[in-house]
Amino acid sequence: MVAVAALRGDSAAMAASELDTIPESPDALALARGVGRLFASLGAASLTEVGLANGRRADVMAIDGAGRVTIVEIKSSLVDFRTDQKWPDYLDYCESFHFAVSANFPREVLPDEVGIIIADRFGGMVLRPAPLRPMNAGRRKALTLRFGLVAAERLRRIADPEGTQALIEASL
Repeated sequence: MVAVAALRGDSAAMAASELDTIPESPDALALARGVGRLFASLGAASLTEVGLANGRRADVMAIDGAGRVTIVEIKSSLVDFRTDQKWPDYLDYCESFHFAVSANFPREVLPDEVGIIIADRFGGMVLRPAPLRPMNAGRRKALTLRFGLVAAERLRRIADPEGTQALIEASL
């Protein structure tokens, strides 16, 4: 169990995999970096690989100054898009949902009801804004708290990598 669970006062531990912040492929990493830069330029904070209550992990989650939650699903190739159709599972956990793709991705295959971000490792642009979807206030609060806990734990691990290892060893 990591320290965050103890601080929350419950027995649920933050999954170690959720603290991994790097997408698996170099192409996905480049897209995630560009999406993060886009959100920063828009005044929003973002994190990669954020676990959701339904067991899914958002590739990128962002929260803007008004508290609106956006989820971005990164698609690094057409094969990735066609073999991974879990994106509807994210819709209940955000107020706007986008696919982030490279400039040469065949965008005509993407669903009409979501936003599109074109990105590369240097930045991104919103090609098609996502429609805003209402979200339950309780869920928004839970997601905002989770976002803050994940971000704080990741920062703590950067600041104290030796302490992180000691916590892991102590929990075994």
